[in-house]
Amino acid sequence: MVQDTIKKVVLAYSGGLDTSVILKWLQEQYGCDVVTFTADIGQGEELAPARAKATAAGVRDVYIEDLREEFVGEFVYPMFRANAVYEGEYLLGTSIARPLIAKRLVEIADETGADAIAHGATGKGNDQVRFELGAYALKPDVKIIAPWREWDLLSREKLLGYGESHGVPVEMKRAGSKSPYSMDANLLHISYEGNDLEDPWHEPATDMWRWTTSPEQAPDRPTYLELTFAGGDVVAVDGEQMTPAGVLAALNRIGGENGIGRNDIVENRHVGMKSRGCYETPGGTILLKAHRAMESLTLDREATHLKDELMPRYAKLIYNGYWFTPEREMLQAAIDRTQQVVNGQVRLKLYKGNVMVVGRKSATDSLFDRSIVTFDEDAGAYDQGDGTGFIRLNALRLRIAGRRQR
Repeated sequence: MVQDTIKKVVLAYSGGLDTSVILKWLQEQYGCDVVTFTADIGQGEELAPARAKATAAGVRDVYIEDLREEFVGEFVYPMFRANAVYEGEYLLGTSIARPLIAKRLVEIADETGADAIAHGATGKGNDQVRFELGAYALKPDVKIIAPWREWDLLSREKLLGYGESHGVPVEMKRAGSKSPYSMDANLLHISYEGNDLEDPWHEPATDMWRWTTSPEQAPDRPTYLELTFAGGDVVAVDGEQMTPAGVLAALNRIGGENGIGRNDIVENRHVGMKSRGCYETPGGTILLKAHRAMESLTLDREATHLKDELMPRYAKLIYNGYWFTPEREMLQAAIDRTQQVVNGQVRLKLYKGNVMVVGRKSATDSLFDRSIVTFDEDAGAYDQGDGTGFIRLNALRLRIAGRRQR
């Protein structure tokens, strides 16, 4: 990229080591003004220091925005209507946050007249793809600066050295310290990568986990929870109406207390390598279990099965960064249509890392008919003799093939 054509850049900024170094590097290498954007998506960090650091570094336009409700209501909830899980285990906590950040980056670029946007994702990971696909979809001619693909500061030690030599304030000291895990947090999850986790045989240290009590130390008595669904989304917890972000925050707290939501997986990154990551997703784990239970009562069989067939493709789209695409929007429209009947209540029992469904009901949309399914006298609601013709028709092709093979 021609550096002298860049006059102003919007940087996705956390105030941590990487983006603090990137801020200084952009000012020096590109000689441009930098606008910082920090999103509050529930990461649980105090954001005032990010403003102070950016201002101290000479940034005039500092954007810090509370996007928690938009994040859960417009991104997390639609994803959970699909029951999306990547490779059978990953609940997509980092993946689903990137489209929202990309969206605001290009919006702020438009608002401030910036020439480019910049992010701190490395050249080895998925996030560079997610940020940039989202940005290009929304602003096709946007210029993107990805410092990790340009500079030679390819280790934590080199970043620290650059920061110290250029007057960038960093909290981590070189002497006697060990690089921490690479972590990402938002209202849906917190992730851990790197360090000793790079050995997939190594068990994570017990003090690594931040959000959840270990199942061994969780309460000896179960916690019961009732979730109310409307249109496929949870709108109340134990009868108390809540906003989407309020729901997820409450479920994170309750789930965390009961040791819910720890996961240690090896996943296939979009860029081609396998990566080991550990995740805590207490609220999301509860949401997924409850949503499937609500659908089991209210959703037609074939609609359920088709959703399950489409889900891996939908999850892969999100994981790989294709949120703002025609195919994702097409799938979302179909999924959302099915959710019109996903209304009612689900009762759960949480106990030492386990989420168990112990009840479900819907006053308006239940397809469960006790008079038909009962083992007792059904008063003619179901003619068991109908099974003979049903079985013979379904067996016809098998019988024909069986005769040929004799």
